Amino acid sequence: MAGVRILIVEDETGLVSALRIALEREGYAVDCAHTVASAGEKLPVTAYDLVLLDVNLPDGSGFDLATDIRRGRLAADAGPAPKILMLTARGGLNDRVRGLDHGADDYLVKPFAVAELCARVRALLRRDHSEGTAVLTHGPVRLDAARHLAWRGDRELQLTLKEFSVLRYLLARPGYVVSAEELLEHVWDENADPFTQTVRVTVGTLRRKLTVDGEDPLLETVTGRGYRLRTLAVTEQPA
Repeated sequence: MAGVRILIVEDETGLVSALRIALEREGYAVDCAHTVASAGEKLPVTAYDLVLLDVNLPDGSGFDLATDIRRGRLAADAGPAPKILMLTARGGLNDRVRGLDHGADDYLVKPFAVAELCARVRALLRRDHSEGTAVLTHGPVRLDAARHLAWRGDRELQLTLKEFSVLRYLLARPGYVVSAEELLEHVWDENADPFTQTVRVTVGTLRRKLTVDGEDPLLETVTGRGYRLRTLAVTEQPA
């Protein structure tokens, strides 16, 4: 799915590092907070799709933070509240019920396998999501988000993680102009420097990979506004 932004709220730095690496390998943009206060600063300014939330935090309860998220008290905009996946060592039935009652969408007990967490994340992001299909197509281009593969016609595209994420975001909005600022917000994490040329460079390399050997150009720049995928006559077929 396009442009997924995740917030990890967890105070175990080793676990945070492992989760961040795994989720970024899946193509997600990942931010981190180690306290309730830090999460409370990030949530109102960034439209997250999912929050991975520990129950026991140094300055408060993950249960209370989940309630505030679900009730829209920390919303960045008028869009839907993020999905919440609670991470905790509390595995008792009462704790699981309490987490769900406080607004969590799923509950994962520590210790857990990172592969299972990634599978839970994918399942939550598919749930009730207008862009939830794993396969996106536009003209001759097809992208399989679950397998992290993309093609133009029968030619497989060799994309970096960022190029793949940019293409996924654009494929969800064919024909619409997407600004560099919007891509930076949804595809990159909070550590991205907004004054660099990172979006322009990534879009440029993606454009070259989408169009080779005389193929019709697919990705165009709209001067002063951003980028969009063109609608072509159907002369090529996805693989």
